[in-house]
Amino acid sequence: MPQKFDYIIIGSGLAGLQLAYRLSLDPFFNDSQIAIIDPSTKEINDKTWCFWEKGTGKWDTIITQSWNHGKFISTNNNIDLDLAPYSYKMLRSIDFYNFIKATINDKSNFYLILDEITEIDETNSLAIGKNNNYAATHFFDSRISSAFLEDPNCTKIFQHFKGFLIKTRPPVFDKSTFTMMDFRVKFPDSTSFTYVLPLSDSEALIEHTFFTPFLTEESIYDTYLETYIKDILHIDQYEILDTEKGVIPMTDHDFHKESTLKVTKIGTAGSWVKGSTGYSFKHTENKIELLVRNIKSGKDPKQGLLNTRSRFYDAIFLDVLDRRNDLGERLFSKFYTKNSPQEIFKYLDEETGLKEELKIMISLYHPQFITSFFRKLF
Repeated sequence: MPQKFDYIIIGSGLAGLQLAYRLSLDPFFNDSQIAIIDPSTKEINDKTWCFWEKGTGKWDTIITQSWNHGKFISTNNNIDLDLAPYSYKMLRSIDFYNFIKATINDKSNFYLILDEITEIDETNSLAIGKNNNYAATHFFDSRISSAFLEDPNCTKIFQHFKGFLIKTRPPVFDKSTFTMMDFRVKFPDSTSFTYVLPLSDSEALIEHTFFTPFLTEESIYDTYLETYIKDILHIDQYEILDTEKGVIPMTDHDFHKESTLKVTKIGTAGSWVKGSTGYSFKHTENKIELLVRNIKSGKDPKQGLLNTRSRFYDAIFLDVLDRRNDLGERLFSKFYTKNSPQEIFKYLDEETGLKEELKIMISLYHPQFITSFFRKLF
């Protein structure tokens, strides 16, 4: 192992491994010494990522399932979503980890190091670990600062969830269609819904999800999952094959401002998670493409990574949910009844122009948006 690296990637989660994979494919970095440092070996399936994209993608060989049709269901709406030319894709983290690690292990200039980095000494260009110290020219740091929890100027919504992967007897699922949101079973006065990803006619991942300024006890998720399975899906016999749970910060906190000349914050720590939705997989892929182009052009790696206008829209929406969390079902119903899936995906991918964005804003209108607009403007 070299005494000094060109690049050190701190964290082998989504952002760290996507970045390592992208660098490993580019001949420009063949002579660079690159370390990925994490205290975990990433040998379990600890999460599921979902994303949409047009046509084929670079991850198609390892995705678990994909769908061209979906549903949005609320108290008053049952909307069929024809996604073409998009597909909605599901990827298990263990398949992602194994795929990336297999690629990196074949590269002699990449080093997977088990250690926990506690701080970065920029004066001496060192990452300080519990087992060792590591020198580098530049650091890509995915560690999340807890400062946002104490930031009085940011909105803090948490996407928190628990899911059951179940197997039924007899088969009951339509594996061609997933459910994006179903609000028929929800926690009182909150933005909470159920999400259904059928893997076959007898297996599905069913998650109860909250977009709220508060967290809740695990028993609440279990109660609402069991209620949904029994009362909505009318399933009496099933086996729980696996469970997953998580908490994703949905916030307008400026994580990225912790980047410096020697340290580029990436992933959630770089403000890469879409604040209004919690989606991160494709945003990460797109930002890494730009980051790599910046490096190859001799620019600051973080230059141009964030869309200021989209971050402002997200900040307004989060403030609305913070102050009127009971509005979630009504707002998402407007979102899906007044806009096509293609318009929604384009907007959430931050690929829209001002005219298209105004259409989305008008479709969501509620007086609370005016209040939140001025709160975030000033």
